[in-house]
Amino acid sequence: MKYSNIVKGAFVSRTNRFIANCEMDGKLQICHVKNTGRCKELFVEGATVYLQKADNPNRKTLYDLIAVQKGNRLINIDSQVVNGVALEYMPVLFDNIKLIKPECVYRNSRFDIYLETETDKIFVEVKGVTLEKDGTALFPDAPTERGVKHLKELQKAVADGYKAFVLFVIQMDNALHFEPNRITHPEFAEELKNAQKNGVTVLAYSCAVTPDEIRIKDKVNIVL
Repeated sequence: MKYSNIVKGAFVSRTNRFIANCEMDGKLQICHVKNTGRCKELFVEGATVYLQKADNPNRKTLYDLIAVQKGNRLINIDSQVVNGVALEYMPVLFDNIKLIKPECVYRNSRFDIYLETETDKIFVEVKGVTLEKDGTALFPDAPTERGVKHLKELQKAVADGYKAFVLFVIQMDNALHFEPNRITHPEFAEELKNAQKNGVTVLAYSCAVTPDEIRIKDKVNIVL
């Protein structure tokens, strides 16, 4: 996925889940944060950030916060782009796709991707990963009851004859491996293990990230 109108700035503060203050060319700008997670390890005063200027000059926030530099890693924090990145990668994961549909309702959940091949009907739930510690990518960075619900529903889909995948899109490069964040949400970590035991395929991929682009790059080992 490519971005346009990207500019460089410095993080100053986060007002709430949706709003951050960033400095650009000596001026303070109010920016929309495209990620409602905590991201405390990223939103550090003075951190280099990359912002996308909005096309609508009348918008209350003229910039969206897209990526944050953390040491040697550039981390894309745009949770809204992850599904599009995953959709671009579906033809690499699956052969002979006959139908692909985003945001598909099944039972009491809405999964990110539904697709059909010549032989299978498949649900894919996509999770964006921005938390990294000592090279390990971790999800979630805050408790997610919705995430637990999705895992349970994917297991029901397998029992109903579908194939089911949970795809962790690590929004950075060079992750050593992926782990569920057991400390932050042990229930999610346990349910992910249950899902794998019950036929849900768990995948994790790192991404090539630049200030104006993110795309899936390499498969990453998973430690459950």
